Amino acid sequence: MSAPPRPAAVAQDPPHRRRVLVRGVVQGVGFRPYVYGLATELALVGHVTNTPEGVVAEVEGSAAAVARFCDRLAVQAPPLARVESVDHQELPAAGGEAFTILASRGGGPVRTLVSPDTATCADCLAELADPADRRHRHPFVNCTHCGPRFTIVTGVPYDRANTTMAAYPMCPDCAREYADPTDRRFHAQPVACPSCGPRLRLIVGGAERTTGWDGGAERAAGWDGGSEGAARSDAGTECAAASDSVIVGSAGPDPVAECAAGSGPVAERAAGPDPIAEARAMLARGAILAVKGLGGYHLACDATNAGAVSLLRRRKARGGKPFAVMARAASDVEHLVRLGPEERRLLEGPVRPVVLLRRRPDPAYPEGAPRPAEAVAPGSPDLGVMLPYTPVHHLLLGLPGDPDGPRLLVMTSGNVSGEPIVTDDAEALERLAHLADGWLTHDRPIHVPCDDSVVRVCDAEPLVLRRSRGYAPLPLALPLSVRPALATGGDLKNAFCLGEGRQAWLSAHIGDMDDLATQGAFERAVEQLESITGVRPLNLACDRHPGYRSARWADRNAAGRTVVRVQHHHAHIAAAMAEHGLDGTRPVIGVAFDGTGHGDDGAVWGGEFLLADYAGFTRFGHLAYVPLPGGDTAVRRPYRMALAQLRAAGLDWSGDLPCTAACPPDELRLLQRQLECDLNCVPTSSMGRLFDAVSSLAGVCHRAGYEAQAAVELEAAALEAPADDTAAYAFALGDGEPVRADSAPVITAIVRDLREGHTAATVAARFHRGVAGLVHALCRRARERHGLDTVALTGGVFANTLLSSACAAALRQDGFTVLRHRRVPPGDGGLALGQLMVAARTTPDD
Repeated sequence: MSAPPRPAAVAQDPPHRRRVLVRGVVQGVGFRPYVYGLATELALVGHVTNTPEGVVAEVEGSAAAVARFCDRLAVQAPPLARVESVDHQELPAAGGEAFTILASRGGGPVRTLVSPDTATCADCLAELADPADRRHRHPFVNCTHCGPRFTIVTGVPYDRANTTMAAYPMCPDCAREYADPTDRRFHAQPVACPSCGPRLRLIVGGAERTTGWDGGAERAAGWDGGSEGAARSDAGTECAAASDSVIVGSAGPDPVAECAAGSGPVAERAAGPDPIAEARAMLARGAILAVKGLGGYHLACDATNAGAVSLLRRRKARGGKPFAVMARAASDVEHLVRLGPEERRLLEGPVRPVVLLRRRPDPAYPEGAPRPAEAVAPGSPDLGVMLPYTPVHHLLLGLPGDPDGPRLLVMTSGNVSGEPIVTDDAEALERLAHLADGWLTHDRPIHVPCDDSVVRVCDAEPLVLRRSRGYAPLPLALPLSVRPALATGGDLKNAFCLGEGRQAWLSAHIGDMDDLATQGAFERAVEQLESITGVRPLNLACDRHPGYRSARWADRNAAGRTVVRVQHHHAHIAAAMAEHGLDGTRPVIGVAFDGTGHGDDGAVWGGEFLLADYAGFTRFGHLAYVPLPGGDTAVRRPYRMALAQLRAAGLDWSGDLPCTAACPPDELRLLQRQLECDLNCVPTSSMGRLFDAVSSLAGVCHRAGYEAQAAVELEAAALEAPADDTAAYAFALGDGEPVRADSAPVITAIVRDLREGHTAATVAARFHRGVAGLVHALCRRARERHGLDTVALTGGVFANTLLSSACAAALRQDGFTVLRHRRVPPGDGGLALGQLMVAARTTPDD
């Protein structure tokens, strides 16, 4: 009997191998561990590595498994990842026994993106508070889902060797976590623990400090940290590098040994007072501390202590500019401010910016609720609030069971007003010595300065006012491809922009360019951002203002490259267009309101209605010119602008008007002569200066100690106006183009209302409604004449949410499409993006 036929062989799917390149924010966010886990789950072999281009994986297995891997790769990426593109390439099968993570590769063009710094995640916070965890109260707990990124990166690809953590060898326990694919810290580059990580210490100022926090005799003796005793020694004092300073506590190695051995890590731990507990006790007694954060130093004090807040304001020469506060939780401020869903999302999310929250008009103070001092934010309708975003912050505000300390802390940039934020430890001890009573610091270097971001909510949507920590260096998608270029921005609130292809990188907030230290910070930031993006600019763009330092920098550093000068308000409008993805094939009606911008006719512009695309603009309308007597002096003294507006309207400087009473008699006579002779009185169409004038005319603010103070306080006054008053002041509109909007009728009506006994609040509200009416009327006229129906509202004045909401509501009700900033600041912090786009349309391709 013959044998039965053998079954036919089952055809086996030959192995498939594919190379996958993933670009975007894919380094430092747990992407390689995620790829490892996905490939292992699908029984694929191969490897994954970091490269300057991005994350590169080679996977091999059945065709179905390889396809599933590629389908899921971007969709299920880690929470902090941002996948910009995924490219595939088929390869010959190479075999293998497992999937592995290879060492990172250097060389080649940089095309990957670095993650921003991210607030401490819930898992790390749980470890921080767990007495049984080995990272209990560890001030530097982090994982692949949180912690420092951008501010510690020294190069790409993103590996520990290319960060400021390179000097800290991992202990065996941390190395085990780092190598374990199932661990949350698998290839987490800043991973550390109390045995091997950075060290926290508290340095207290010495006998030369005789005023400030309630220390009395303790201070005169060189405060000794209480009965616990201080690590007082000659070597420790030298290490502090401050006169008669002492190190009172160190969470880590012996500070004396550290000073003797240099700044590198040492293995021995020193017993001593807990620097966090000592710092909290100092704050509770009214001290001002310099606290080292992710992107620089803060100056901190108890926000409920009126004496401490006023002292910090005087020391920092802060004027009346509001301070931001840090609260342990949103529940600590919800009795003070209006907290909607979007505000809460911003406060509690991974970015943790300063959120400007509208204050409750008559806050109730439940028993035990913190009450900030009046000096925290005088005259402001908002309170800037942020929640802790580093373990040090959480510890400083206190974990459950900790001794009581301040519930609200003022947290302001560690600098003298106008200077860049301090990041270097030795520099902090020197530059902040006259500001701080002590330094809560650590030895992990900050490579990239990064100030706190500032955000507010307008019509239930976020509005970024300062784009920095938590956002930088994330790229912005561009509607058009651009040649490699650098736009230098403006001189106030400077941020520059690099662009190439369909991506742009706005820098973190730099500051005001009138300070030499800020100009140095600008140059270092340009070099650093170019290094991590790989953009090598072929062209430069800058403002047309002949005196801008940012423009002069572009001229000095052109090195044969084309420099394109972009009109200030055109750049503002182009930034709004780019943010909303407009390709520029159809112009928009751009409403650009700000304080100062160099006009093409030599005047100071700032109340502009432009018909604009990226290639150019036409000035459709503007506020009528009035003199700006004394230039910057008029900005600091709004009563000068009020008197100039009165004179332009043909009205007397009567003594019953608040602005006249505010001007010293001698200055009043000189100002009258200055205006008569037209001496140092450049004409201006600035809406910002009109807000200043009305603020002083109404008796709200006569002297401005910080930028836009008069306008901020005018908005605050308008919020207190009676709800049943709906009147609005009206501008006179001329014929022809550009349309001239004369403010004389507005000034005349304000004087009449004041003499009839109307309050400053009523005047402020009627003025806001009048400006919104002007915007609507001129946009309607532009639509009728030119057939345009898209309006871009831009410029620093539109940080005013009362005005922005009123303008947008009126325009949308009339059928306009309204573009407002959300991710890019409406003020000069977003200017460079517009410069980049305009330059791209006016620069030759070769």
